[in-house]
Amino acid sequence: MAQLDQDIAREGDDDIDLVDLMQVAADNLRLLVIGPLTAGLLALGICFAIAPTFTATTKFLPPQQQQSSAAAMLQSLGALGGLAGAAGGLKNPADQYVAFVKSESVQDSLIERFSLKDRYDQRYLQDARKDLERNTRVSAGAKDGLITVEVDDKDPAFAAQLANGHVEELQKLISRLALTEAQQRRMFFERQLAAAKNGLVKAEQALKASGLNSSALKASPQATVEGLARLKAAITAQEIKLASMRGYLTENASEFRQAQTEMSALRAQLTRAEKDETSTGRSPEESDYVAKFRDFKYQETLFELFAKQYEIARVDESREGAVIQVLDVAKPPERKSKPKKAIVAATTALATGFLLLLWIFVRNAVRNASADHESAKKLDRLRRSFRQALGRER
Repeated sequence: MAQLDQDIAREGDDDIDLVDLMQVAADNLRLLVIGPLTAGLLALGICFAIAPTFTATTKFLPPQQQQSSAAAMLQSLGALGGLAGAAGGLKNPADQYVAFVKSESVQDSLIERFSLKDRYDQRYLQDARKDLERNTRVSAGAKDGLITVEVDDKDPAFAAQLANGHVEELQKLISRLALTEAQQRRMFFERQLAAAKNGLVKAEQALKASGLNSSALKASPQATVEGLARLKAAITAQEIKLASMRGYLTENASEFRQAQTEMSALRAQLTRAEKDETSTGRSPEESDYVAKFRDFKYQETLFELFAKQYEIARVDESREGAVIQVLDVAKPPERKSKPKKAIVAATTALATGFLLLLWIFVRNAVRNASADHESAKKLDRLRRSFRQALGRER
């Protein structure tokens, strides 16, 4: 029963405290109205004095990677089947092109092209980059894949020029890079084709220098040697594939382990084929001719594979192309984007009202505490502690 009376008394005290707070707010109602209103009007006046900022926007579609005509043929080449995937590897082109737009290469080109160091009144290039980053926003749409570039500037015409300049400089950058799957395949097979061509020339010269005679010609190595040559070419291609896969897969990945299994199977076939060939009992002269012929067929097979894929990659590259499709060209905006006068004035008024209300409650609490002897001692100790912390009292 006594506990119930205490709870009722505590609830009564809470009601009285709330009424007291409302009374304090009512006593200072004029300050709570005039103060926020004055602050809001002052912020509104400052907004009129600030030069307006305009935002120009451009949207474009990054180059799309199409399904190339080489995909089906690569699947039929066994060990070469995974080279296109290894050469590609672009998982999210939109995010990649956003990074390109934000790159220092594009920024430095824009700073030099539009004389941004003078416009931003900066002496150093890195400071001009920071100002450019502050005035530029680049984002990629999660659903549509469109890339949006927004540029802020005091001059609406210059804002539009700078926004469009981002797209133009990006186009120049990607023209120097191999970004699409077809471009990367073309570069890869171009290097492999040059190496295979040199190997083929050397093998052909060695075969011609072997000195063909009747006993060597009786060996008729073509049927056996071509099979060995193709096995060796497949093993070489598989080794290139494994080297490429190490760049984007771990050795525990299922695709990588499957490729290793295929490599082991090819090497086992080669070992058996070489044993069968050595058991034919050819003379040293015949064996030398067969070895050179086998090397020639091996280089010829590699050259044919790489030449075919190089031509397909060139066709795909010319068809695909790294073309940026601009949906919305940036135009000089007609309305300013900031400062938003109404929002600034309303936010300032609300913040000022909250701070004034808090100050009034704190001031009233201090006055009530000063009236109480025990609370006055606590406040006095608190003041001395602050003075000691600030070094004003020892």
